[in-house]
Amino acid sequence: MQIDARTVKKHFENSMSDYDQNAVVQQICAAKLISELVKISSSFTNVLELGSGTGLLTKEFCSSCSFDSYTANDLTARSKFYLDKILRKYDFICGNAEKIKTNKLFDLIISNAMFQWFSDLKKVVDNEFCPMLKSGGILAFTTFSPDNFKEVRSLTGLSLEYKTFDELKEILSEKYKILYSEEFDYIMKFNTPLELLAHMKHTGVNSLGVKKWTFVDVRNFCEKYKELYPEISLTYSPLIFIVQKK
Repeated sequence: MQIDARTVKKHFENSMSDYDQNAVVQQICAAKLISELVKISSSFTNVLELGSGTGLLTKEFCSSCSFDSYTANDLTARSKFYLDKILRKYDFICGNAEKIKTNKLFDLIISNAMFQWFSDLKKVVDNEFCPMLKSGGILAFTTFSPDNFKEVRSLTGLSLEYKTFDELKEILSEKYKILYSEEFDYIMKFNTPLELLAHMKHTGVNSLGVKKWTFVDVRNFCEKYKELYPEISLTYSPLIFIVQKK
């Protein structure tokens, strides 16, 4: 499906105040990413974080790693409100990470739960991010596989164009050496489908649907969800990659 950056920005801006308490899986991904990264290196010169959001990954990184220079990027300038509480000094680039422009070279580009929004992931990692990395620089990120939100997709047909674990390996192997990779599922359970929808809204992923749902749409969704998934479960399928520029 086509991704409208303005719609994504709007929904994430609306969800930022409730994001951290709802982003359970994103927190797990951030913690896992940093725990594996420090096994490779915990000291960096120039760092670029893509999709900084509420600083969830930023906090994890700063608590375990050292750096000389930090640059953060996000679609919304509101991210600075959160980053100002974490970082004493940093540069901020507001805008679409696919079109980011900077004269700096980085020894680490890092991102959490954001690469699935790219319209052409291969083009971005090869043509945009690779040239921004120093020789031997590291690209570390988490994203999701096609099984992500498979329950919702089965009812609505709405889904991002996720890459499989093997597809991502193939894409990255051309210009990067894979240092670490992992895939896993995390099942969340809710009391009602309405609670599940609220969870999705508070983590910004309601930007999948451009059309506003009517009361009837919501009621039908809830009835079908309870019928097909009586445990009211929602599947997350994270992927973690840490790769090094060849």
